[in-house]
Amino acid sequence: MPAPFRSKPARPGGKPFARRDRDAGPPPHRPGDIDEAVLYGVHPVIEALRNPDRRFRRLLATENALKRLSEEVGALPLEPELVRPSEIDRLLTPDAVHQGLYLVCDPLPSPDLDSLPADAIVLALDQITDPHNVGAILRSAAAFGAAAVIVTIRHSPAATGVLAKSASGALEHVPLIAVRNLGDALDQLGKRGFQRIGFDSEGATAFDEITLQRPLVMVMGAEGKGLRQRSRELCDHLARLEVPGAITSLNVSNATAIALYAASRRR
Repeated sequence: MPAPFRSKPARPGGKPFARRDRDAGPPPHRPGDIDEAVLYGVHPVIEALRNPDRRFRRLLATENALKRLSEEVGALPLEPELVRPSEIDRLLTPDAVHQGLYLVCDPLPSPDLDSLPADAIVLALDQITDPHNVGAILRSAAAFGAAAVIVTIRHSPAATGVLAKSASGALEHVPLIAVRNLGDALDQLGKRGFQRIGFDSEGATAFDEITLQRPLVMVMGAEGKGLRQRSRELCDHLARLEVPGAITSLNVSNATAIALYAASRRR
């Protein structure tokens, strides 16, 4: 049996942090609840705690992780509960790397398409369901200053758990706009003057040959299926990324990063 904790670390002001009874059972908030976001790992949790738009419910932290939080964030917006790593382990899948941090908060609101700025670069994801890919895409979107990532309400992973961990904090910097119908969203953006470029490894035109305009929406299809027919029809161009090697079909998150880099260089 692990040795008991010998002391309670104090927060600023000298009052000890609350410690949850190890036999009290799991916290009431579970990753599967539809009205909450569960974030774990150092970068997702730190970025969320720094986000004034987040509303927090519960923070579980190990002793070492709490020390790092205090160094990185300072005064915390909610009372943390000190736990052992095993208590977070049982709330997550065996392969989840939580680094001693588990945060439950409200989901971030989804902005409207009308809120997008007139010079925006936006990504639209056509039924990309792998949370690792969507998280990596969000991370690239944050790195290259994309204004938003558009996803469908159905056939898209929730902005929690694995997606949030893969995004490494990018959820706090790039809005996710959830729409019921991607085709209708692309139609609406076209009427607002967005140039719509869909990506396909066999696209008729090389991306480098297209004269880019702002605002711009780049539409990425799911691996294997690619862009759906209506999405293709609503794009102004179907573009391919020119690669010199023998394999011309890239993982969607890698292709998105390359497309964002190329677009940002031609700004």
